[in-house]
Amino acid sequence: MVKHNNVIPNGHFHKDWQRRIKTWFDQAAKKKSRRLRRKEKAAAIAPRPAAGLLRPAVHCQTIKYASKVRAGKGFSLEELKEAGISKKQALSIGVSVDYRRTNKSVESLQANVQRLKAYKAKLVVFPRKSLNKPKAGDSPAEETKNAVQVTGALFPITRTVLKSETGVITEELKEASVFAKLRVARADARIAGKQKKRLADKAAAE
Repeated sequence: MVKHNNVIPNGHFHKDWQRRIKTWFDQAAKKKSRRLRRKEKAAAIAPRPAAGLLRPAVHCQTIKYASKVRAGKGFSLEELKEAGISKKQALSIGVSVDYRRTNKSVESLQANVQRLKAYKAKLVVFPRKSLNKPKAGDSPAEETKNAVQVTGALFPITRTVLKSETGVITEELKEASVFAKLRVARADARIAGKQKKRLADKAAAE
C-alpha cells in the first residue's frame, strides 16, 4: 500500500512509439538504387531514348491551371494525321498515342504537330534485326552507327513568358509617387462641392 501523500503514478510508457513513427535512414541508399535502376533501364532499351516515349504538350484542366503547359498522355489521332504518322507506326517509332484526346484549338494542334515533325527530323530508325539490310523508312547504316542514346527529357516543355511592350516602366514612372496621387485625388473628391461653390461665388462677385 502506498504511504503518504504522493502523486499517483501516471507515466505513459507503453505507447509502442517505434511502430508509430516513420524513419528515413535509407534515403541515401534509395537514391543510389533508383539511379542504378534508371541506368539499367536505359541500357535495356538502348539505343532508344532513356526518357521513354515522346509526349505531347497539353494544358492543365480548369481555369486555375489552364495556363500551365505540361507533358500529356499521348498525341491525338488528328495530330498524328497532320504530321503524316499513322497510329500503328507511331508506337513503333517511340511516339505515345492517346485515342481519347481531341484538339480544342488550332494553336495546340499546330504546336504538337511541330513537335512531332521536329522529332521525326531527328529520328534514327534501326532495322528490326541488326543483320537485316535497311528497309523503306529505316535510317542509313552510317546514321545508325553514329546514333547516341538521349539520356535527358525528349524535347523538354518550356513555358515562354511574353513581355508586354505597352507597359514598359520608365524612369519617370519610377520617380512618381502613386500614393501621393491617390491622396490628392481623395482630397479633391472630398472638397469638390466646396471648391465648386467657392468658384461660383467668386464668379458672381466679379
